[in-house]
Amino acid sequence: MKASLIIFLLFIFVYPSFPQRLYKISVATKDTKETLSYVAKNGIDFISAKETAKILWAGYYYNSSAEKLEIKFSDYSIKFTAKNQFIIITRKSDLRQSVLQIPVASLSLNGDVYFPLIYCLDYLNLCYGKKLLYDPATKNLKVTDEADNRAGFPVNNQTVDTKPKIQQRSPGKYDIYEVTVEDKSNGSLIRLRTNRQIAIPKHSINKETLFVFLSGVSIDPVIEKLAPSSELVKEIKINSISANNIQLEFTLSEERSSSEVLIDPESTDLLIIIRNNLFDAGSRNLENAKSKWTFDAVVIDAGHGGKDPGAIGVTGIREKDINLGIALKLGRLIEQNQPEVKVIYTRKTDEFIELYKRGKIANENNGKLFISIHCNSTEQKDISNRGFEVYLLRPGRTRQAIQIAEFENSVIKYEENSERYQKLNDENFILVSMAHSQFMRYSEKFSDLLNQNWKKEVAVPSLGIKQAGFYVLVGASMPGVLIESGFLSNRKDEAFLASQTGQKEIAGAILNTIKQYMDFYSKDVQNAK
Repeated sequence: MKASLIIFLLFIFVYPSFPQRLYKISVATKDTKETLSYVAKNGIDFISAKETAKILWAGYYYNSSAEKLEIKFSDYSIKFTAKNQFIIITRKSDLRQSVLQIPVASLSLNGDVYFPLIYCLDYLNLCYGKKLLYDPATKNLKVTDEADNRAGFPVNNQTVDTKPKIQQRSPGKYDIYEVTVEDKSNGSLIRLRTNRQIAIPKHSINKETLFVFLSGVSIDPVIEKLAPSSELVKEIKINSISANNIQLEFTLSEERSSSEVLIDPESTDLLIIIRNNLFDAGSRNLENAKSKWTFDAVVIDAGHGGKDPGAIGVTGIREKDINLGIALKLGRLIEQNQPEVKVIYTRKTDEFIELYKRGKIANENNGKLFISIHCNSTEQKDISNRGFEVYLLRPGRTRQAIQIAEFENSVIKYEENSERYQKLNDENFILVSMAHSQFMRYSEKFSDLLNQNWKKEVAVPSLGIKQAGFYVLVGASMPGVLIESGFLSNRKDEAFLASQTGQKEIAGAILNTIKQYMDFYSKDVQNAK
């Protein structure tokens, strides 16, 4: 499956481990000689952003949770993000920004960001205002007082064009000044380039038209005249509904079922994802495609296990045991009530299974639905926080959702090669959303049904449907959800989750949801054209 391939390329084997030994580059300024820490990876020198800022007499700000480091010069600032190929240059005089892609990602090391010097040298020159000369053979960096006007820098007898191309954003006349469209393997990505933060607009798709409703926003009329280089989007129209309301219309070459709008936090641009249908209407053998998606297998993932206990309850109950108990009860109920559906467990015993292997198990067994079972917790024990939550794979919208994802993702500390995982940062989540866009409608439907059933059938109150970035959901190329069955840090929830009655109630609610979901899913598959 294409989505499976994309996901594994992006997240499973993207970042191999790199040497931890630090070396020193000699730095010569007009008056002093200093050294700068660097690490070598695949023949490329990555230098410390913190030390670079100090040597160039610039300020810096480091966000440890996001692993972003911004070096602040007098006229420009430049921001690097660990495990990411994008840098952001901001011109302070008018706050114009440029989001630029470099060939390799920056690294995270010792509470610092190490960026590839050779690919960022001209960007540093622009921001610093003086010429920096680097000889990778001798590991010597020279700081001069000259302005740098060169278009490239010689590397291994070749010229690599790295001159910054600062985007000349509109000086404020229009809030939305440009539209670009990129066709991806799983959908299309429309970017509305903006000069300020704009609230996520309402949007809908009706047959072959995408409607985006904007209020209090100005749009450059030239957008209508620019034909997008896209197979899906044929035409763009601007309709003024009233003095303060505008409707953007995107005429599509074929019908699409759903769309989603995100805000790019690095540039304030609006990103519209138009999802491909799960079943390709252009397929020469649509019936064969449908048969491959017959609902015949459910993957049940009991979170944590073995050396990873997960959360610990008020009385010492371990999350891994609760998760496994619910998972086994759910599996038995499916086997008894839905014998035509195969049950695949990522684990049936108290064993440690790496996160990437859980998705691999699901994909290799052709699962049609992935259910990851967990329990929630807070740092402070025996407090009032309690309740069930069901999560979809999307960027976390609240600090609490982000913290929950960070806890569930922290299992990688038990794995031998945690560097295989790419952090789900802002830019990468755009790609994740595209890769999972085929399945999102089904994940949303299952979540909605489960939330309704939970309220009727389970004693633990429901906190609703939420979203966050879970590694375990990334790897499974199928509709999927992560369930937080309750708070082990709450004495009432813990007692219910630890009881056989409580676990049976939860398993029963999930089973009933699977039955309802199967009806919806099967009809949807059969009605695909």
